[in-house]
Amino acid sequence: MAEHAVFGIFASRQAVEDAVAALRDADFRQSDISILAPENLGDSRDLLSPTTKAPEGAATGAASGAVVGGVLGWLAGIGALAIPGVGPFLAAGPILAALAGLGVGGALGGITGALVGLGLPEHEARRYERRLVTGAILVSVHADNAEWARLAKEILKSAGAEEISDAGESRAA
Repeated sequence: MAEHAVFGIFASRQAVEDAVAALRDADFRQSDISILAPENLGDSRDLLSPTTKAPEGAATGAASGAVVGGVLGWLAGIGALAIPGVGPFLAAGPILAALAGLGVGGALGGITGALVGLGLPEHEARRYERRLVTGAILVSVHADNAEWARLAKEILKSAGAEEISDAGESRAA
């Protein structure tokens, strides 16, 4: 079955929270929404809840488990991971599994390789990686068809996403 992955870059955590809340309210599945953000995003006391551990084995290189608070806490499988040459990141959703599955050091590099694996062309994946290492936040949404992808794009745009991309991908059997 073909599906789409919609990607957008955000400059602020509040805009990401607004986007995730709008996606949730539009009935997107939590398992289809991913975020990737630098771990030192904003005030870590606001961002992290040290009382909850990330799922065991969810991310490689995680020094300690952490869960993003607020609306972002609704996302599935939030974990911390260290990306060699890039630094510590927080990730949730399918992108976390992609990064962990690549051992965070695939042939194209951790972030770029994971994004290519999720359907982005390499040149766009590299552009997103450059934005991420300077503090931006990536949100991706997997959509079952073109109509859901269109809705995801509208939601990301209205929440303030920049550089929105839509990549078609094939789901593994």
